[in-house]
Amino acid sequence: MIKKLFVLLLLIGLAVLFFQLASSYKGKDSLNETASYYAEHGAEDVGAANLVTAIVVTYRGLDTLGEVTILFLTAAIVALLLKTKDKAPEREVSASSEILGTASMLLFPIVITLGVYVFINGHLTPGGGFQGGAILASGLVLLLLANPLKNVQSRIFTIVESLSGFTYVGIGIAGLFLAGGFLDNRILPLGQFGTLLSAGILPVIYILIGLKVGSELSGILTQFQNKQGDE
Repeated sequence: MIKKLFVLLLLIGLAVLFFQLASSYKGKDSLNETASYYAEHGAEDVGAANLVTAIVVTYRGLDTLGEVTILFLTAAIVALLLKTKDKAPEREVSASSEILGTASMLLFPIVITLGVYVFINGHLTPGGGFQGGAILASGLVLLLLANPLKNVQSRIFTIVESLSGFTYVGIGIAGLFLAGGFLDNRILPLGQFGTLLSAGILPVIYILIGLKVGSELSGILTQFQNKQGDE
């Protein structure tokens, strides 16, 4: 009884707290100084039609690098905890159902194409490297749903992740010498605004981020899949 009363009082206290926060909330009707600069000069400075790209990959490029590093550390920790081997033992491959197996074969290239499209056009339309990479990894999820015992070689994901990360950092350092700072996209010409070959090196950066994120998430999936197959 006392425990239930305590929970009830706690819920009432939280309800009062959230009500006060909601009733006193006032949305801002104007941008601050930093946001105003991004909105007014972002397209001109970076040459990207997608303003989010201009902010995330250039003005706040170090933040993006940190996020990618966190994802890398997550994949590494998963591999360490699961202690899987590089070469999983050969296993008999059997699809969970004929319908799901056929659908996965048809949808897999479509999913991969969509993921590539999302991060290649990240500087023009909503999307980018993280979203495109997640879509790429979802293609692997589809294959594993159709074939839970499929033997997936994780080494290729490790190679792609390493090369993408190394090149990404290399481009960032090149910006210090060839442009105005780390990950400055103006190491290449900005090109014509709104076209695929625009925004300097941004399309290349988003391709690298997409491949890195996709390979890291796929690597995590294969680690769990290999662990399940070993049990």
